[in-house]
Amino acid sequence: MRRADRLFQIVQLVRGRRLTTADYLARRLEVSMRTVYRDIAALIGQGVPIEGEAGVGYCMRAGFDLPPLMFSRQEAQALVAALRVAESRLDAALAAQAENALSKVLAVLPIDARAAAESLAVYAPSVALDPNTSHHLTVLREATESRHKLRVQYLDLGGARSERVVRPLACLFWGPVWTVAAWCELREDFRSFRVDRIENLQQLQDRFRDEPGKTLADMRRATDCE
Repeated sequence: MRRADRLFQIVQLVRGRRLTTADYLARRLEVSMRTVYRDIAALIGQGVPIEGEAGVGYCMRAGFDLPPLMFSRQEAQALVAALRVAESRLDAALAAQAENALSKVLAVLPIDARAAAESLAVYAPSVALDPNTSHHLTVLREATESRHKLRVQYLDLGGARSERVVRPLACLFWGPVWTVAAWCELREDFRSFRVDRIENLQQLQDRFRDEPGKTLADMRRATDCE
């Protein structure tokens, strides 16, 4: 990897996390920690607002952004392929934004990269979500971002109905099926619900904060230990 590309990657990785350690950067970029420290110092010297110190970690001051970059032919094709696949599996609101994003990406590409992207023979046949599932997925996604609790009426695969209040943590796509990972206040434990089995969904006024033992990271750790 060229040093310029590595510096760009460091900025992206530090900006995308609350606190990023040199060890994490070294493992992601496959370089030594000494190289990371040298690169961080170079970026700071160039005016990039990275804060922190060795042994603790680094973070980026809010508001910093990089100038737009041009994509290579392969990168342009990868973006188009990813957006085509995503668009066919998202709820209606987000699918429309994916289509807008694809148009914007194609509009700013150099001629050769745009030609390569538009000629890419990779497609995802549209399997439209039914209206209820699409609507519920939109509500779940927005509640996950806004940290609102939800009241869920659910019909499980055995035909049993239940009603519960949950804290939505993430929406997960498993091939043809979307699920929502949540902390269930009825069971006081993590649960996953198929979005297409949700009969009714109501966003509550109550918001939730991350609490030890109830976060998505905790759920992942619990799943890994099973």
